[in-house]
Amino acid sequence: MHLVVYSKDNLDKTQSLVQNVFQKIPNTHRSFVPDCGQPCTSEHLQNLVKAVPIKQGHKLSIIWPVTPELLHYKEGPIKYISHLIGHEGEGSVFYCLKKLGWATMLSAFESTISRLFSFFEVYIELTDVGHDHFEEIVGLLFNYIHLVQETGACKWIFEEISTTCETDFHYQDKVSPIRYVVSIASSMQDYPASDWLVGSSVVSKFSPKIIETVLNELTPHNVRIFWQSPKFEGHTNSTEPWYGTAYSSEKLTGSTIKQWMKNAPHDDLHLPAPNLFIPTNLCLKSIPEKISAPFLLRKSVYSRLWYKPDTSFSTPKACIVLDFRCPNCGISPESTVLTNIFLRLVMDDLNEYAYDAHIAGLAYSISSSFSGFQVSVGGYNQKMTILLEKVIDKLLNLEVKHDRFSVIKELVTLEYKNIKCEQPYEQAMYYCSLTLEEKTWSWNHELEVLPSLDVDSLARFYPLLLSRTFLECYATEGLNPSDENSAFLHYIQIGLDEFELNVKLQLFVMIAQQPAFDQLRSVEQLGYITSLSRRYDPGYVESRVRAFVIMLKSKLLDMSEDEFKKKVNALIDVKLEKFKNLWEETNFYWWEISGGTYKFNRIPMEVEALKQVTKTDLIGFFDEYVSVDSPKRKALSVRVYGSSHSSEYKAEKTEPAGPDFVRIEDVFSFKRSRPVHPSFHGYHGDMKF
Repeated sequence: MHLVVYSKDNLDKTQSLVQNVFQKIPNTHRSFVPDCGQPCTSEHLQNLVKAVPIKQGHKLSIIWPVTPELLHYKEGPIKYISHLIGHEGEGSVFYCLKKLGWATMLSAFESTISRLFSFFEVYIELTDVGHDHFEEIVGLLFNYIHLVQETGACKWIFEEISTTCETDFHYQDKVSPIRYVVSIASSMQDYPASDWLVGSSVVSKFSPKIIETVLNELTPHNVRIFWQSPKFEGHTNSTEPWYGTAYSSEKLTGSTIKQWMKNAPHDDLHLPAPNLFIPTNLCLKSIPEKISAPFLLRKSVYSRLWYKPDTSFSTPKACIVLDFRCPNCGISPESTVLTNIFLRLVMDDLNEYAYDAHIAGLAYSISSSFSGFQVSVGGYNQKMTILLEKVIDKLLNLEVKHDRFSVIKELVTLEYKNIKCEQPYEQAMYYCSLTLEEKTWSWNHELEVLPSLDVDSLARFYPLLLSRTFLECYATEGLNPSDENSAFLHYIQIGLDEFELNVKLQLFVMIAQQPAFDQLRSVEQLGYITSLSRRYDPGYVESRVRAFVIMLKSKLLDMSEDEFKKKVNALIDVKLEKFKNLWEETNFYWWEISGGTYKFNRIPMEVEALKQVTKTDLIGFFDEYVSVDSPKRKALSVRVYGSSHSSEYKAEKTEPAGPDFVRIEDVFSFKRSRPVHPSFHGYHGDMKF
């Protein structure tokens, strides 16, 4: 057992506390877990397993048993190998597979971490065309491994890895105390005391021999291959006993894989070039005064730029968020899908260039939003503008290629088709959002328009998407049907963003959260997570939720003034916690900017509002907005019936809804019949009950 304590108290007081609580635990002097041997014998190697997945898509896992990284964590052989095989820049395995249109994703990593044994895995998601070229894909991977083996361990590559690891360790963001102590306690199991805080985060010893020893374990004679595809349905001969997965297994020979290597393309394979994005200047800028909130740095008819220097965290990092508000986004299923494809094509085209930036600690994303799309860039600030300028240039000047459009369209189609295989509680949340949000189209409507979309459709659309765009920026720096489970979601609408109302809602949630878990999950055992149940149908679960809400009124009435004050003070303490890192601060201010509220003083204002809330106020809030008897109560219930509750679903469909309920037969007709809460930006808002 290893113990880590994170405390604000001094060392003497902390040590006394630890001794009083833990000194009675006996030390049994047990040694480390004994060596039980290797999990893979010769019968488990050179195997190809084909399996039928629940979801659509083709996936490939190539796995080797290897020497554990924990035994050589300072030399980092698997870090070195993962860096090369998992690279996505020009000359890499993924670059070649993507160029051929055979794969949409590749990652390389140590999949089991222990001192006794370990596995190195290369995971690839294939396109439909890639599925038909399985042998060439495996051969191409082994060709690259052979190239790396022939080249040997390169010191300059190791030094790049070492530099980025050391920089990331020294400038890592602060995490929550519980995550930190869990991490250190785990490290104490695996590393000597001198490395408890560092662990395997930093590699410092270049050892070609150790790297090449592990690299030479990646052979055709030592491999296990797992290949998943719906195309194997009806072509397997075994069933896995726990989950009922259909599969078949066959032996491979080294000569077979060598033949695949001969047939595979390999002319474009080469080692990566030196990474020009690795920061060389990590100096901090001197900021004379502390600035507590963002200020408007620049404003025009088409844009606003907000800025806040980092005066809290003292790191050479920056965050930039750009919100492109596009009137032509989301006006139809076609525009929604075309926006999605356009943004994916931009990121797809940037991938080889931006991968080096990712390795060097620069992250970027392009994602859809309700009013258009957002671009976020974060990391070490020295070379951030280089990446950002490239992203913006690609957004404005994308060359739409037929082959990449086809691959992205296939990927988007798969994702839409797999929505029906999501967990019931995820579907419940999806349908809640679909009902509430004004500019949201159902996935099946979006799937229906996909076949008719082509390169010309996108070429016509994306100039329209970017026309009449308003840009808001913020910068800070120091620089499935067979599922037996059912789900129920109950949404209660309270009102608009007002400090007094917000804090009453937050206080109520804090008070109700634990009793809800205890009663609905632990006592009544309605589901293994609070929203999901196999035993009880959603109608019954809803009745128990209503009963729980009634019980909550008694809990509020019985709460003493002292207990109420403790809850209020606990919420105040949560609000007054300092931001742990630059990302938390950025997210807070960006939420205000992107939402159009600009309440940068939200925390002190809500704390002051909390101090004024009385127990009587909270009971009044409950009676008006939450109580099942309140005439002002506005609620939406979403029920997802699993196969084990099909009879209850049929019965529920034929029963009248009752005087206090409206059954929504058509989500979009219902949305059109309801007013919408106003948006601060004037684009769209959530439906008003």
